[in-house]
Amino acid sequence: MSSGMNMMSRIVFYEERNFQGRSYECMSDCPDMSSYLSRCHSCRVERGCFMVYDRTNFMGNQFFMRRGDYSDYMSMLGMSSGIRSCRMIPMHRGSYRMKIYERENFGGQMSELMDDCDNIMDRYRMSNCMSCNVMDGHWLMYEQPHFRGRMMYMRPGEYRSFMNMGMNGMRMMSMRRITDSCY
Repeated sequence: MSSGMNMMSRIVFYEERNFQGRSYECMSDCPDMSSYLSRCHSCRVERGCFMVYDRTNFMGNQFFMRRGDYSDYMSMLGMSSGIRSCRMIPMHRGSYRMKIYERENFGGQMSELMDDCDNIMDRYRMSNCMSCNVMDGHWLMYEQPHFRGRMMYMRPGEYRSFMNMGMNGMRMMSMRRITDSCY
């Protein structure tokens, strides 16, 4: 396998369904797409993986997109307000490690994960997850068990409060690593 740098990630957004109208090509993070496209109804992920967001600056509802054609993903994802920003997910080689906390600011019960967890209630007896510290790897967190419901992309760093990320009322109940198989 070539390294991540040789395999530049690329996503192309189109104003209309079925890859019609003006397009905008993106190979990295884009915090505000409105200066390039007035709207966005389809896209094609040529290489790599991306998160797309319905608010600028990587806020609001977000969706994970792997390589493929999305001819009408607005209706598919239920994103009425459209894509406003996107983030490129770099390929990670090595271990995965994350500490999840019951309460904000790393409070309450803590558990450490090194692999996927489809239900924190079953595995850790945690009824809630409101902050986390991602030490290694890139992760997707879901508001419902078994990787369902709204999702949130977490890259390495400290996340003291999910509320501050435009995800009001969300609690994370399952987590999944973004691994080579996603690309």
